[in-house]
Amino acid sequence: MKKRQWVWSVFLTAILVLPLLLIFFNQITTQVQLYSPQMVQDVSAKQVVKSQEDSTKQDEQAKAESKQGEQPSNKPTDKGNKAQEKPAQEKKPTIVWGVDTASNVDQAFLQCVKENYGAPSVFGRYLETKGDVSMGLTKEEVDLLHRQGIKILPIFNHFTEAVGYDKGVSEAKEAIAYAQKIGIPKGVAIFADIEPTYPVDEAFIRGWVNTLASSPYKPGIYGVITTDSELSAAYQAAVSKDKKVQGQTILWSSNPDPGVTAKNKAPAFQPGAPKNINISIWQYGIDGETCNIDTNLIQSTVLNKLW
Repeated sequence: MKKRQWVWSVFLTAILVLPLLLIFFNQITTQVQLYSPQMVQDVSAKQVVKSQEDSTKQDEQAKAESKQGEQPSNKPTDKGNKAQEKPAQEKKPTIVWGVDTASNVDQAFLQCVKENYGAPSVFGRYLETKGDVSMGLTKEEVDLLHRQGIKILPIFNHFTEAVGYDKGVSEAKEAIAYAQKIGIPKGVAIFADIEPTYPVDEAFIRGWVNTLASSPYKPGIYGVITTDSELSAAYQAAVSKDKKVQGQTILWSSNPDPGVTAKNKAPAFQPGAPKNINISIWQYGIDGETCNIDTNLIQSTVLNKLW
């Protein structure tokens, strides 16, 4: 009886334990298959490849978006700059008002001008005394005018005819000597006073201009420069022989119409010269009744060539 019970107990135990063992071993096998080294390696490789592919796609997408997002440069090439460059428009010069006189200028004379005509920006004065025609510029005058902020326009009138190249050279040299004596700095224009009664030719103009242009100073010419004047004809002939004359010479034309006025009643700048002659200074009035002055309009472009 005891033996039978023992056998039966073993049998029952086997029946109960065997399924549990089978389930246990089956799970182990499955785990080994699912997480074997080979399987883990395969999964890792796939993940790496997928990660690399995703990264590559992201890079490509970023580049594509970057290209799409790039705006064309607004900076033109040098060639484009040159093509698009427009010639600068020349600004019209402003016009300033000034006077000239053959008299010496002191405080009383300057006050006379200011009270009766207005404050001048430019004062034309002769370099040296010439008989009873003009009084020469003094250092005291220079100091007085410069303290008032007035530019000085130097005039040379030590001749009565303007004929011949050598004559133009000699007069220019004399003018240079006077300018240096009184201390006129380089770069200032000196104006040859060619009165309408003086004989004049193109050779004198070339001699004057060439000599002044090769000196520390600039060449200027004063006279009646109208469509029918002898000086206009001589100047145009000089330019036809030497093109540099036109670019080097500052022209001051005396065409006293409408006549002397106060500063605030000055006319528009219309010197009445031939169209191919560029006038920078226009003497529009002579022989003022109250003060011994002539009245002028001056283009601002030549102010830096006055003293």
